[in-house]
Amino acid sequence: MFLDLHLNRKKSRQNTTPTKESISRSALKAISWRLVGTMDTILIAYIITGAISQALSIGFVEWGTKIVLYFFHERLWNKLQWGKKIK
Repeated sequence: MFLDLHLNRKKSRQNTTPTKESISRSALKAISWRLVGTMDTILIAYIITGAISQALSIGFVEWGTKIVLYFFHERLWNKLQWGKKIK
């Protein structure tokens, strides 16, 4: 058990170099996150309006705008070095 802890600690020190995400990874993350967020928006819109057609309309407009905003937000944060540690 103690040997495992030591070996795992040694491995974690070797892999501490910050990595950059590819554009395709950022895009896929943006899409998957927006699907979750859009389902939430559709549910909230349905609860407020009581109409599924309005809820879907609101959700799909919101999906398009926020996926673009999230993509650029993710790329900007990927360029910042703040909070990344090199050991």
